[in-house]
Amino acid sequence: MDNLKSRKDAFENKFAHDEELKFKSMARRNKLLGLWAAEKLGKSGDDADAYAREVVKADFEEAGDEDVFRKVRGDFDAAGVEQSDHQIRRTMDELLVVAAEQVSKA
Repeated sequence: MDNLKSRKDAFENKFAHDEELKFKSMARRNKLLGLWAAEKLGKSGDDADAYAREVVKADFEEAGDEDVFRKVRGDFDAAGVEQSDHQIRRTMDELLVVAAEQVSKA
C-alpha cells in the first residue's frame, strides 16, 4: 500500500509541476507577445512594458488564447497596424516555444 501511495503522490506532484510550468510559459509568452505587439504599435521603453503587462492581464478574462488574441487584434485594428489574424496566431505559437524554453532553463 505504501508503494501505491508513493506512486500516486509522485504522479500528483509531477502533474502540479507540469501545470505550473505551463502557466509560467503562457504568462511569459503573453509578455513576449505584448512586447512584439508594442513594437508594431510604435511603443517603446516603459510604454512597451506597460502594454506587455496589459496583454498578460488580458489572459485572465477567459480560458484559452482567444482573449489575448482579441486584445492584440483590437489594438492593431484601432491603431491601423496591418497584421493578419494568421500572423498574430503564428507569432503566438512561435513565442510559446521561446517562452517554454526560457521557463525550462530558469
